[in-house]
Amino acid sequence: MGNNLQHPSPAQERNEITIKFGRGLVSAPFTARTGRECVSIKIPHADPADKTPWPSIIVAANHVHEYRFGKGMWMKLPADGETKLYVPEVTGQTPDGRNVYKNAVVKLSNTEIKAMLESHKERNPENRVAKPDKAQPRKNQSMER
Repeated sequence: MGNNLQHPSPAQERNEITIKFGRGLVSAPFTARTGRECVSIKIPHADPADKTPWPSIIVAANHVHEYRFGKGMWMKLPADGETKLYVPEVTGQTPDGRNVYKNAVVKLSNTEIKAMLESHKERNPENRVAKPDKAQPRKNQSMER
């Protein structure tokens, strides 16, 4: 009698990191030159004062998943892998004064990508825009008499 349990090979046992991000950072799916369905994920700047276009990464569409209640997205990437980061750089200006951007490609480790995508969690709460307090209900003058 043989043992029917299969032991996972080292290739199957890989460490993965889970990256959580907002739904608004994911572009519409598109087909890459290779024929695969992909999505672009924008990475917000850590500095809210930075107004340059956000860098982005491109991943397979089947790697990006929606949370159960639809408020956010998540994906898993290999912990020891690298991903190309497309960073917009100014290459010139148009005659009317607008900047012209071209994407520069930088390879970063997936742990660095995770830190960039989740940097909003480390922001100082004082920098966030506060919601106004609820307005107090008006008192009816007829009740005060």
